Amino acid sequence: MAPTLFWIGLGNMGRGMTRNIVEKGNLDSPLLVYNRSTKRAIDFRNSFPEGKVEVVESIADGVSRADVIFSCIADDDAVQAAYKAALEGEVKGKLFIESSTIHPDTTEAIAKQVIAKGAEFVAAPVFGAPAMADAGQLVGVLAGPRSSVARAKPWFTGVTSRADIDLSDEPYSKALTLKVLGNTFILNMIEQLAEAHVVAEKTGLGTDAIHGFVEAVFPGPYVPYSNRMRSGDYYKREEPLFAVDLARKDARHALSLARSVGVRLHNVEAGDAHLAVVKEHAGPSGDIAGIYGAVRKEAGLEFENHA
Repeated sequence: MAPTLFWIGLGNMGRGMTRNIVEKGNLDSPLLVYNRSTKRAIDFRNSFPEGKVEVVESIADGVSRADVIFSCIADDDAVQAAYKAALEGEVKGKLFIESSTIHPDTTEAIAKQVIAKGAEFVAAPVFGAPAMADAGQLVGVLAGPRSSVARAKPWFTGVTSRADIDLSDEPYSKALTLKVLGNTFILNMIEQLAEAHVVAEKTGLGTDAIHGFVEAVFPGPYVPYSNRMRSGDYYKREEPLFAVDLARKDARHALSLARSVGVRLHNVEAGDAHLAVVKEHAGPSGDIAGIYGAVRKEAGLEFENHA
């Protein structure tokens, strides 16, 4: 019989990952879910046939009924609070799979608490945008004891992800170090696209030419972010795809890691400065792609391009 799974956190990434687990994870029982916003959890449950998903009232309730517990939560404080609740009861023999983007030190501290209670832990952050989560095309990074990683793998490649980076028997922190550094590539990409589009507009080259170049030379994530800038999606969304506060949290973690080994990430500093402008302009609903608006504003244009 398949193990009972419990998922904590139904944000942009969590919703896509859980949907794929329900549809492709070969579950014998309903997927248990918990979200701080109960309405979001109920709406998610109601998007499936009856009996596929069950909303639980608390983290402690879900953990008590599950064999495997996934978490994908916004930030370090929220993850620590969730694990405090999760570890209140008996958890011996259970497997905790942590997919949030948090500081490596936070991951190590949580893993220590889990193991002390007789449970297993796998650090499993993922790379990919929400659309990739929806499509089951993420890239997972799995670290921890080989036997624990093996227990976690059935819900990654072929279910939530298209590929995994296997860090079996490596420290948990390595998965998060890779994730945090990997996210700087995204920040730097958006910064470069934003600057190029603004210069192209102001010199008369035009953003169509830049977008054509991106499509021809840099396919992949560059193209949708270029489209988001040109279409005005970077400021029009009610719910951000990658919220400004989360992007700044990731930048702080990267800068902290770099400082700890005597390295300065100049590109990340530039991106974070523009994210600060996004936050000032749009508040918590600002999106990482709003860096385009910040660069526009810095160059004497309106934040919004009115596309």
